[in-house]
Amino acid sequence: MTIQETQDQLIKEFEEYQDWEDRYKHIIKLGRELPAVSEEVRTEKYKLEGCQSQVWINAKFEDGKVVIEADSDAMIVKGLIALLIKVYSNQTPDEILKTPPEFLNKLGIANHLSPTRKNGLGAMLKEIQRMAIAYKTIA
Repeated sequence: MTIQETQDQLIKEFEEYQDWEDRYKHIIKLGRELPAVSEEVRTEKYKLEGCQSQVWINAKFEDGKVVIEADSDAMIVKGLIALLIKVYSNQTPDEILKTPPEFLNKLGIANHLSPTRKNGLGAMLKEIQRMAIAYKTIA
């Protein structure tokens, strides 16, 4: 599935929830469904700066695609990273770099996050793009 198709699918999925409390619950559910990361990833080496909560993010390059894994100690943040992983993991570096996260605006997520969480979401996106750039150079 392409990044755009995944974004469209998420938009449709979230349209089922009319109020933000239900959307938050769904975001948290997505975070709970994230596969566990190894203890090696939950170290300072992979800790993302710019987030109020602790966020660890790592990527591997497999078969020409960026495979992202991440975790957080905050449920909403873990859900947000789960959304980003759904969209960007298992995609090529070029696809990641050329496809902005339009779904976030269409879902209105930024309008419902505190300023610190909004900054953290931006930091997570920048890190995914940084990893895509790094893997593009070896692709």
